[in-house]
Amino acid sequence: MPNITIYRAHELTFEQALQTADYIASQLAEHFEIQAHWEGNSLYFERPGINGQIDLEPGELRLNAQLGLLLTPLKSHLEQEIHQHLDSLLKTPT
Repeated sequence: MPNITIYRAHELTFEQALQTADYIASQLAEHFEIQAHWEGNSLYFERPGINGQIDLEPGELRLNAQLGLLLTPLKSHLEQEIHQHLDSLLKTPT
């Protein structure tokens, strides 16, 4: 299965990063019917065709997703969308 792996440094507090990950999970659930749950500092998500996790550490977010065969042709598009979404959510105020 193809993977999408993204590492992103951020300047959010750990609490802000948790809130951001919760927001991402709620958006995934609302728009794509993805189920998500927390285990420690990791948010696991899944639905038919995709599963993965978002790991939070101070100053860093790591996302790893495994795509099923039907989503394989959309890998580049999905990866670009994730990058754009993270860019807007993790930007630091100026």
